[in-house]
Amino acid sequence: MGSFLEKTPETPHQNGGPCQSRVVERVLLALVLVVVAAVVARVLRARRPEPPTQARRWPVPVQIDRADFEDEGTPWLVVVFTSTACDSCAQAVDKARVVACAEVAVQDVPYQTRKDLHDRYAVEVVPLTLVVDPDGVVQKSFVGMPTATDLWAAVAEARSPADS
Repeated sequence: MGSFLEKTPETPHQNGGPCQSRVVERVLLALVLVVVAAVVARVLRARRPEPPTQARRWPVPVQIDRADFEDEGTPWLVVVFTSTACDSCAQAVDKARVVACAEVAVQDVPYQTRKDLHDRYAVEVVPLTLVVDPDGVVQKSFVGMPTATDLWAAVAEARSPADS
């Protein structure tokens, strides 16, 4: 009989022994790591930053009261909302005046002298050019300075929509 200090040989467990329990532990650890990685990925995806700032779209009137403007009897009206402090506004008015004729009136509406109209039509940016039909419906608008070609084409198209 040996002493209790003697080393006794390990007997295998009924469920496969110590080696198999280490394999099970490693598999469980790997599963836990996969679950943690998936949770972290989902959290990071949810915290994605907002998309870059989008260009602002300025409000443009869709209809005006023709009585607010000069040349009420002219069938078509090109209105250019401007400011005397704006260099491109003067250029926009010059380009608009080119389309003036017996059927098309052009009116410059400076902020400094016609703030009432800028406020009434919620004009927030100048120059703002409107091509308006006889009923006061805005057929085309330009925020900023339109090219002479674009303005000429917009007036021509608005005046004869059946031809386009």
